[in-house]
Amino acid sequence: MFIVAPRRKCSETRKVRDGEGAIASTRGACAPQRGWRRGRRSYKVSLRGVIFCEIQSVHIFITNYLDVMSSWCFWSQPTWAELKRRYADRVEFDWKIALMDGEGLPKSRAQEEWYYRRSGLMNRSPFMLRSDSYEPVLREYLAPNLVAEAARDLGIKDDSVRLALSNSILREGSKAIRDVDVAAEIGARAGGIEKAKLLERAQSPEIEKRIRQSTVDWQALKVTQRPTFLIDTEIGDRAIFSGVIRLEPIAATLDSMIDDAVAYAAHAAHFGAPPAQ
Repeated sequence: MFIVAPRRKCSETRKVRDGEGAIASTRGACAPQRGWRRGRRSYKVSLRGVIFCEIQSVHIFITNYLDVMSSWCFWSQPTWAELKRRYADRVEFDWKIALMDGEGLPKSRAQEEWYYRRSGLMNRSPFMLRSDSYEPVLREYLAPNLVAEAARDLGIKDDSVRLALSNSILREGSKAIRDVDVAAEIGARAGGIEKAKLLERAQSPEIEKRIRQSTVDWQALKVTQRPTFLIDTEIGDRAIFSGVIRLEPIAATLDSMIDDAVAYAAHAAHFGAPPAQ
């Protein structure tokens, strides 16, 4: 924080961010206002906020690799929602499908329920996830992931459709885990779109190709847990949280990476690009 004592005459108008994060225009001493004392006034300005507002070229990206059927991805949603709320003006958010395979799927209903109990207790949940949809013969849960991805092509860019599918399967015991038609009905209702269009798009080769490619991209990160939060900045910094769903460590890392990116942009403003050689 620093203190600014404006001059007596108007010379320029500047935008500053106050301590609450609001933007306000400030002008020199043009007229008496609250806070004036003996011809002067002072106010606090967040230096960090001012700098960030002035630097428009700072880009931070976070990608959430998930499977719609993953219980741990389900429990991570409050953290994802809070990150989006807290960093909406500074970070670009996206999610991609990372299909679970035989390594990540339970071998029996009893094993699945054991995992659900563990994750539910770890997250202090007042309810337990349901195992009604358990299918021992499935090697992957393709249907709900296809529908969640297809909805994005129809304009649903937020989390609503995939969350509706997760909730329907994991909390209500829906059979949408196997039946793409049932999954499309749930997704269409959640997204306010036509079921026929959603079903057609979900069954298109392009959608399956896309989620298999994003799964390959996730595998290339050499991690094992979903969700995986991948944070990148344009200055080359990268952080990966695999299976970590607590807000605090992810937010602290984002703050640090944002500070570094701002420092790079400030240096470029003073000295330009590095010498070619």
